[in-house]
Amino acid sequence: MPRTLDGQITMEKTPSYFVTKEAPARISAMSKGTKLIVVVRDPVTRAISDYTQTLSKRPDIPTFESLTFKNRTTGLIDTSWSAIQIGIYAKHLENWLLYFPIGQILFVSGERLISDPAGELGRVQDFLGLKRIITDKHFYFNKTKGFPCLKKAEGSSKPHCLGKTKGRTHPNIDREVVQRLREFYRPFNMKFYQMTGHDFGWD
Repeated sequence: MPRTLDGQITMEKTPSYFVTKEAPARISAMSKGTKLIVVVRDPVTRAISDYTQTLSKRPDIPTFESLTFKNRTTGLIDTSWSAIQIGIYAKHLENWLLYFPIGQILFVSGERLISDPAGELGRVQDFLGLKRIITDKHFYFNKTKGFPCLKKAEGSSKPHCLGKTKGRTHPNIDREVVQRLREFYRPFNMKFYQMTGHDFGWD
């Protein structure tokens, strides 16, 4: 990480940190006072999105339904599949809480980031001790992508939207499979809500 002067904030973004076992100890060793921001979304939607991204790169992979279960007849979920495993947020958070107090971690709702980007970024600015500069006037909703976009990116006169990999259409997944996944994640979600003191409303 580059050296940070007083009055500066240095940020780094790596989605895999939250689920990497060694990351909390390494980050804590580098800087105990680091503030952490984690964007989370409904784990079922997250798993389908993860699969959709893989499918776009490798169209020959097995179906979502066949990857989800160790045994479809018994309904046993395959938690070794990373698309499923990543969404067990409570398990990953336990590892982080060994090194960081919960007050140093902000959980941002991926759903609210789409429905109310300025509101969710207001929480981020507060958490970082910044003046609330980003407001509703900075965004417009792009119907084609299904996401809010910045009206004007910094240093540019053009709007900025998320890249091509965001906003892909998800494949149709068997409703029974989705229902079984909802049941599977429910206790983990409840535990996560308790740990964070925030109900994300994923049920």
